[in-house]
Amino acid sequence: MPTLSHHRQGAGPPLVLIHGIGSHWQVWSPILDALSAKRDVIALDLPGFGADPGGPAVTSGGRRGSVGWFADQVAAFLEELGIRTPEVAGSSLGGGIALELGRRGQAGAVTAFSPVGFWSTPGRLWCQTVVTAARAGATSLAPALPRIMNSTAGRSAFCAPFYARPSHLPATDALAAAQALAGAPGFAEARNAFTRLIPWSAGNLGALPDIPVTIAWGTRDAILPYRPQSRRARAILPGARHIPLKGCGHLPFADDPTTCAALLLPH
Repeated sequence: MPTLSHHRQGAGPPLVLIHGIGSHWQVWSPILDALSAKRDVIALDLPGFGADPGGPAVTSGGRRGSVGWFADQVAAFLEELGIRTPEVAGSSLGGGIALELGRRGQAGAVTAFSPVGFWSTPGRLWCQTVVTAARAGATSLAPALPRIMNSTAGRSAFCAPFYARPSHLPATDALAAAQALAGAPGFAEARNAFTRLIPWSAGNLGALPDIPVTIAWGTRDAILPYRPQSRRARAILPGARHIPLKGCGHLPFADDPTTCAALLLPH
């Protein structure tokens, strides 16, 4: 079975963190210290992203790059660690994977930040277009990225689709994120698989109604816009806890780390 690249810190009940398309485990860095004070945090790189090369994989038949296929890889990884039905949190694509693990009965609780799969066709096309443009920009500007990200104006321009306050990002974090996006060999497969992703529906929720589910959405999300997609999420999962992250973008962890961490910690 494959061992996914991952970062692990803290002690307590396990909490698995899954990033989105073109990202890496470090996207959770703004909240890792707060979470690890109370939890055994396992932040992983999906196959083909971050430090994971996307090599041999296990599968139950899902097409490579799909939400179901990624869920297979995460489930196999957790089995390798001897972890069963942990709490799982995911961002964007990772949010869809977290929900899929919950649907299968492989997660004891799920928190999904701006998850994929609550879109209409225009919303899905918009998402694919924006992330493709961001990837193209990161790739074509690769030699200049250190200089761009060292500039407040450069970070503001390049990172604006993902963050509400991109100028507040540390330059090193912004550079690492852009380089991860440019260098991800799994990007095209995951992006193309969005086209085949059947949106979530009330008739195919599996075990999700039986476990705690939180859907959190940045109200300034430019990738998966808040109003239409969070509205669908509320209709499909009325029993879930639905949290608007006021003033936050698609990746809210740097925009409001305190609120994001609080959502994942016991009261």
